[in-house]
Order: sequence, then structure tokens, then C-alpha cells
Amino acid sequence: MNVFQLLNSHQNIEEGGMNMLITEERGTDLSLHLYRVFAKSFKSVNEHAVTGSKLKGFNPTAFAVLEVLYYKGPQPIQQIGAKLLLQSGNVTYVIDKLESAGLLHRTPCPRDRRVIYAELTTEGKEVMDQLYPEFSDRIDHALSGLNESEKQIMIDLLKKMGREAEKLAPLARK
Repeated sequence: MNVFQLLNSHQNIEEGGMNMLITEERGTDLSLHLYRVFAKSFKSVNEHAVTGSKLKGFNPTAFAVLEVLYYKGPQPIQQIGAKLLLQSGNVTYVIDKLESAGLLHRTPCPRDRRVIYAELTTEGKEVMDQLYPEFSDRIDHALSGLNESEKQIMIDLLKKMGREAEKLAPLARK
């Protein structure tokens, strides 16, 4: 069966007031369908974050670095890249730009000279104090289709999915 046949093999049936997807190859196809829905949903929600950061003059990556530091506090530069799924060269470039703008600074780790922390400056914190409430509102608006209980269920399920995928693909993380 090719991809087009697989995509066209879906039948919607009504069961208990909910549409259920029935496919010829249920397990694999359901996983593929979940992946597509997850990716499309992430893209839709992420557009709200990206649009907000662009309106404030930041590219999405720079805003994401500022957001990690604002939310989590000082972080080793290497871990920022891992949290944002960025190559180390990209992180260094973005951090260089943010540092030259006076929004963050680097601090060596006192216990390990190989580790350098990035930390918001006072100006960086002030900028994020202004921007973060609007960013938070944009994300809340983007997720307004879910109630609080559904959001918590999604958090739990996505964490479970991520942990299991991480366990199954250790080489992909290195």
C-alpha cells in the first residue's frame, strides 16, 4: 500500500458522539496520524509565538533563548541549545547578538572552566518583564480550545510520549 492509498483508506464512523478514525493498518497508521496531527498542531500554536516575537523585533530563536533564561534562570550555553533543539553554532551566534544588545551576559562556571552560563542582564530581564505577559497571553489564546483539565492531560501524555521516544532512540540524542 502506498502513502496515498494509506491516507485515503480512512473511514470516519460515529461512535458515542465522537468521530473515530478506522484504518486498514491501525497501529502504524494511527501512529502516523498522531504524528501528523501533533506536527500540524505544534505548527499552528507555534505561529502565535513566532508572530509575537517578530512583532517585538526578535527572531524566534533569539526570543526562545531569552524565554528559556527568563523562565529557567542562568543556563549553561550547551544546555540552551539542547532545550531549543539548536546546533551549538546557532546558539553561540544568537547569544553573541543578544549579548551585544546588552540583554544577556556570559558567566564562567566556578566549578568547571569548560562550562559557560548565559544569564539575563537587568535590561534583558526588564525587556522580558514587558514581553512575557503578552507572550503568555498569545499562547493561552492559541490553546484556548482546551479546558484546564484537557491541558493537564495533554501535558501528561506529551511528557510520556517524549520520554518513551527518548528511550527508544538514544543515538538520536547524542
